[in-house]
Amino acid sequence: MTNIILCGGSGTRLWPISRTLMPKQFVKLFDDKSLFQLTVERNNTICDKQLIVSNAEQYFLALDQLDELCKTNSNYLLEPIGRNTAPAIALACLALNHDEIVLVTPSDHLIKDQNAYYKVVKRAEELAKNGSLVTFGITPTFAETGFGYIEATDENVLSFQEKPDLKTATAYLEAGNYYWNSGMFCFQAGSFLEELHTYSPEIYAACKTAYDHADIGKMIRIKHDDMMAIPEKSIDYAVLEKSTSVKVVASTIGWSDVGSFDALSEELPNDEYNNLIISNKPVSLIDVEDLIIIDTDDALLISKKGSSQKVKEIVNSYRESNPELTHIHRTAHRPWGTYTVLEDTEGYKIKRIMVKPGKRLSLQKHFHRNEHWIVLSGIATVTVGDKNYTVQPNESTYIKAGQIHRLANLGKIPLTIIEAQVGEYTGEDDIVRIEDDFNREGNK
Repeated sequence: MTNIILCGGSGTRLWPISRTLMPKQFVKLFDDKSLFQLTVERNNTICDKQLIVSNAEQYFLALDQLDELCKTNSNYLLEPIGRNTAPAIALACLALNHDEIVLVTPSDHLIKDQNAYYKVVKRAEELAKNGSLVTFGITPTFAETGFGYIEATDENVLSFQEKPDLKTATAYLEAGNYYWNSGMFCFQAGSFLEELHTYSPEIYAACKTAYDHADIGKMIRIKHDDMMAIPEKSIDYAVLEKSTSVKVVASTIGWSDVGSFDALSEELPNDEYNNLIISNKPVSLIDVEDLIIIDTDDALLISKKGSSQKVKEIVNSYRESNPELTHIHRTAHRPWGTYTVLEDTEGYKIKRIMVKPGKRLSLQKHFHRNEHWIVLSGIATVTVGDKNYTVQPNESTYIKAGQIHRLANLGKIPLTIIEAQVGEYTGEDDIVRIEDDFNREGNK
């Protein structure tokens, strides 16, 4: 059985700890592990292999976090742009044998009852071997309005229902045969593709074309134009709501999609006054209760419990006024290491850059800024134009605007430098890549 792990989504309802380039599935919230890492560990014992579907930025995050788990044998399918779950799953299934059983799981769910989880997966696998498309229905514990529902009789699906209002959700709960739609599935790769071809032939055809044109090497890279040609649709709309082969396995597994700070507060310790506090610095509260306080280097969120769903409204406003605040943390993860913005003001920006051993940044140039590099630890190998030289700790070098340059760490310990950018514009998009080890475009 292959575990298809879907890494899409930016987790905007968990802003400011979740950003576009560090979405919630990769944030280490649970005993210094991320939801992605917990997903990998949970399914590693029941699946023979994993196929991770992600975009290019998330690929490098996944690679680093798998390395921390000492797991290096996963396969990857990279989407240049997301087109919802039906295309993502279809492209992954096209890479597998027809009879391969797949367990499709989002990368950002929390499951606390492992034994119960293994039992429902085993039952789903049995049904999948007979050609069924199996979905996991979470036994509801309250009238939730934020999830879709599955109506069923035993294991037979009667209908899929959209997110209800409170009155309808209460009726579902009282009826006893409605389940939360978990977004987890199990089926044979070929069975799903056949049903997709029957009920959404335009998606199937576009996915088949995209896969046939893909660059297949150490990973599967789908081309941008081919991805854009695929209709954007969820697996529910594309297949499950139309197919007669769908089964549901009732699941009481301690499941949460951790889709809001209210949900997260149920999983993390609160103080004695029921306040959830996430911060790297001491936070002192007086005579307040039922608050959510999320403190990061560049943003502070304070919400009353029960209102954290409104975070999306804040994110939407910042996308207009300050898009960087929703896109990236002050510390940004890159395939070659990290950089931390220490100061950013008109005319200059100061960063701390860490380059992993054996890694190097892209060969690049900037139009609007000069750069000063000061080595703090390690040895920098610097390319400027046609010259190569090393810079030792407590030494510095200077790159003029327009010069082609590169920073590399050929040593065995991390390289740390301070970069002072001076110029009329210091945005991350002032970059022209000449050559890149990671086949990226845009920002370094």
